[in-house]
Amino acid sequence: MSQTVWTFLIVGISFILYIVVAWWSRAKSTSEFYVAGSGVHPVLNGMATAADWMSAASFLSMAGLIAFLGYQGAEYLMGWTGGYVLLALLLAPYLRKFGKFTVPDFIGERYYSQGARLVAVIAALFVSFTYVVGQMKGVGVAFSRFLEIDFKYGVIIGVLIVFFYAVLGGMKGITYTQVAQFCVLIFAYLVPAIFISVLMVNNPIPQLGLGGKLSDGTYLLDKLDQVCRDLGFQEYTISKKNTIDFAFITAALMLGTAGLPHVIVRFFTVPNVKDARKSAGWALLFIALLYTTAPAIAVFSRTNLIHTVQDQPYNELPAWFKNWEGTGLLKFEDKNGDGKVQYYNDANPTFVETVANERGWKGSELTVDRDIMVLANPEIANLPAWVVALVVAGGLAAALSTAAGLLLVISTSISHDLFKNWLRPNISEKGELKTARITIAIAVVIAGWAGIDPPGYVAQVVAFAFGLAAASFFPAIIMGIFSKRINKQGAIAGMITGLVFTTAYIVYFKFLGGTPDGYWWGISPEGIGTVGMIINFIVSIGVTYMTPPPPLAVQNMVEHIRLPDE
Repeated sequence: MSQTVWTFLIVGISFILYIVVAWWSRAKSTSEFYVAGSGVHPVLNGMATAADWMSAASFLSMAGLIAFLGYQGAEYLMGWTGGYVLLALLLAPYLRKFGKFTVPDFIGERYYSQGARLVAVIAALFVSFTYVVGQMKGVGVAFSRFLEIDFKYGVIIGVLIVFFYAVLGGMKGITYTQVAQFCVLIFAYLVPAIFISVLMVNNPIPQLGLGGKLSDGTYLLDKLDQVCRDLGFQEYTISKKNTIDFAFITAALMLGTAGLPHVIVRFFTVPNVKDARKSAGWALLFIALLYTTAPAIAVFSRTNLIHTVQDQPYNELPAWFKNWEGTGLLKFEDKNGDGKVQYYNDANPTFVETVANERGWKGSELTVDRDIMVLANPEIANLPAWVVALVVAGGLAAALSTAAGLLLVISTSISHDLFKNWLRPNISEKGELKTARITIAIAVVIAGWAGIDPPGYVAQVVAFAFGLAAASFFPAIIMGIFSKRINKQGAIAGMITGLVFTTAYIVYFKFLGGTPDGYWWGISPEGIGTVGMIINFIVSIGVTYMTPPPPLAVQNMVEHIRLPDE
């Protein structure tokens, strides 16, 4: 069968599976819509959490980033993984004991303020919309290449699928659909990695294959370092990046992870605190399967890409190259008219002067969108068509599962926190459920529209969301659990200051003409969330000690939350 037929078949089967699961698990009450009735088994919740957590950025984009950034890409790996550990150990059990539906619920009651709840709702909407846009781009990339349809129509198809199971099932439908999606995505991620590891270094375990030897006896990483040097790029295994920026990006990703509302809410779906701890452990195990494989995929794909295209006649390149050209995500421009592909670092003046000019090269002729590397990797390695189709299904599962979780946060923030707990406290359960479904339907459409033209690569768009979460939610949640003294005035002032500062920095340097020369202490927009978080802490503590302490009942509640085993 052809590649297209395999892709339609496997992706179609996976979509039918999601729809059947969503129909079987459709929500009938607000409790089922918001937290799946709080009766999900820890192992299943671990799978759902892993699928919720491992987005298009993890599946499609992270290995691509590491492939081109090399050692520098480790900031994404360390930040996201470390952040989950922080979330599992420091926040999840305590928030589960609190026992409400959403993060704004926690903020509103812990800080005894509808104003704090409103700020938390705004922050949740802001973070979730920023994040979901990246997922929608991932869906469009997969559809446009492998189903050979326009990128925007790919996004629209993704919107329709999410619309069905998110609107129908709420958290209950999303949870069990995410379990199915986890099985699809992890199988799809590991199978090609194992194939390629065997082909390149004769080791079936990709994590070990990363340190393996090629058939000529050269270590794989040494070979890639040499290839990078020969083309004027920085060596793969070293980093020349500003250490401060590296640390701040890692911290923003880590702390932002611990503040992501769509992951936190997953711990409200298990029966009790003990099960919340168990599901966190299971999720970490499931997440590690993908995250420890990503560096190997990055090295395999970068090595294979360069080996396949460098200085090769354009007319003799394999079919995958021209197929990806059709999507606009891979471009070849014959600048010196020799009919061959020259891929090198034309921003390296020394290399240009000493090597490129001598060889008659007129500039790098290959432009690669990093988000395609995981999807293109099996094709570059010439794996069977069914493996390529499986990776497409996995990428779509990763993007759709996270998008659904984020859209649910948007929905509950409006229907539960804004309507039920503030604007219309007497709304019936049926009315609240209807509002939740209408809200999630509108959010799906807006997210799809924004996903058609997002700023930056998927992982970078997602990095902004993590920075915003770190600057807004993390201090309010962590101090809300571990400090009885922090009050509503401090929390509100801190969240607003952190969110406004971080947003302004990102908008200026990404959209209003700011250049890297103007970065504060060399900190890029991807890492500025850490500064926003520090400002949040300072403002929160400063304002708190200038205003009265929280009521005694709130202080007792904090004491109660900190005893997770009761």
